[in-house]
Amino acid sequence: MTPFSLLRPLIFRIPAEPAHRLTIKALALSSGGNRAAPTPTLAQRIGGVVFPNPVGMAPGFDKNAEVPDAMLGMGFGHVEVGTVTPLPQEGNPKPRLFRLVEDSAVINRMGFNNEGAQAVIRRLMRRRETGAHGLPGIVGVNIGANKDSADRIADYAQMTRLMAPLASYLTVNISSPNTPGLRALQDEGALSALLDAVCEARGNMGTPIFLKLAPDLEPDDIDSICRIALEKKLAALIISNTTITRPGLRSPHAAEAGGLSGIPLRHLALQRLRDFRNASGGAIPLVGVGGISTVEDAWGRIRAGASLIQFYSAMVYEGPGLARRIVRGLEKKVREAGMTSIAEAVGSE
Repeated sequence: MTPFSLLRPLIFRIPAEPAHRLTIKALALSSGGNRAAPTPTLAQRIGGVVFPNPVGMAPGFDKNAEVPDAMLGMGFGHVEVGTVTPLPQEGNPKPRLFRLVEDSAVINRMGFNNEGAQAVIRRLMRRRETGAHGLPGIVGVNIGANKDSADRIADYAQMTRLMAPLASYLTVNISSPNTPGLRALQDEGALSALLDAVCEARGNMGTPIFLKLAPDLEPDDIDSICRIALEKKLAALIISNTTITRPGLRSPHAAEAGGLSGIPLRHLALQRLRDFRNASGGAIPLVGVGGISTVEDAWGRIRAGASLIQFYSAMVYEGPGLARRIVRGLEKKVREAGMTSIAEAVGSE
C-alpha cells in the first residue's frame, strides 16, 4: 500500500476540479525533483527530439504551464502542457470534471479553459531564462482554437507562430469533444488545410508537429489521416483523446456529457493505435494514450506500435509515483525481452 492510497479517500472528499487546483498549487511550491536522464535502453528519438524515456504526462493536467518541471521531477520523460488557445477562456460551466470511482475513470467537459497564450508564453520564457532547474527537459505545448473564434484554422496558425520557438514539440489538438464542431477538423479537406496553415506558420523553426486524434473514428478516416500526415511530414500522431462512448460504466456519473478517459478507454484506444499502425505501415511514429495505468498497459501499447505513451487519469487513482513505477517496469521488460533498446519493442506484437 502506497502513502497515496491511504490519502486517497480524504482527497476524494474534495470535488474533482478544486482538488486539481490544490494539486497544481502544491506542485508550484515544490522544488521539483531529479530530472529523468536519458538511458540507452529507454531513450527515443521522435522528430529529432530525444525523449529520455517514453513515459509522458498528457495535456489537461498542466493547462497553463505552471508546473512542468515539478512533473518532470516525478520521472516523466516529457510533459505536454495545455490545451492553450490564443485568448483566455473560462471553458464550460461548472461542474465539468467528474471522478467515476467505480470505473477508475474520469469524465470532463472542461472546454479548453486556460489563461491564454500570453500567460503561457511568459511562463515558458521565464523557465528558459532561469535555466529550468539545470536540464531543459522535454515540454510540448498542446494548441487549440478559441470556442467563439470566427476562423479556427487562423487560431492554430497563430498559436504555432507563438509557441514554436518555446516548445520542444507542438501538438495540434482537433479531437476534444468539448468544443462544438472542433472534431470536424479531422475531416480530410479541413485537416489538409489546417496542417498547411500550421506548417506555413512554423516556417523554418523546425519544431516537430504532432497531431492528436479522437478514438471515435471510422476506418476511412484513419486511412485518409495517415495519408495526409505523411504528406505533411508530421512528426507523430497521438492516439487518442477522450471518447464520447460509454462502455459499460457503473458510476452514477456515467451519463454526464463530455469526454471519457481512464480504464474504460483502454481497449478502444489500444485498438485505434493498432488501426493507425496498420494504416501507416509504421511509417509515422505514434504516441499511445488512453486507459494506461500499469506497466503491462504501457508495454502493450509500445508493442502495438507506440514509440511514446502518455497518461493523466491514472494519476488520479494511482498517485504521483506512477511515472517512476512505469519507467522502472519498462526497463525490466526490455531486459527480460533480451532487447538492447525499447525501440526494438515498438510494433513487435
